Amino acid sequence: MSKVIAILNVIAWSGFWAFGYLALSADVGNTTQIMVAGVLAVLGAGVGLFTYLQLVRHSEASGYAKPRNRVPEHLRKNEEGAT
Repeated sequence: MSKVIAILNVIAWSGFWAFGYLALSADVGNTTQIMVAGVLAVLGAGVGLFTYLQLVRHSEASGYAKPRNRVPEHLRKNEEGAT
């Protein structure tokens, strides 16, 4: 499943860059083209960010990447009680 998410990630970011360029380079008078390309660029960025975060979560869970540096749960409860 992570390979499918990785492929979707690449496609989404490619769409973001392609449609973002089209939105920025479109003629100022052609607002329909700017809006359609802008919406597709935002959609690509949203899907790309979501899939990237899913890949990070999967890599931490599988042991491929080190987990983030967090305070252990038992220490966090002690600090909240002291404050």
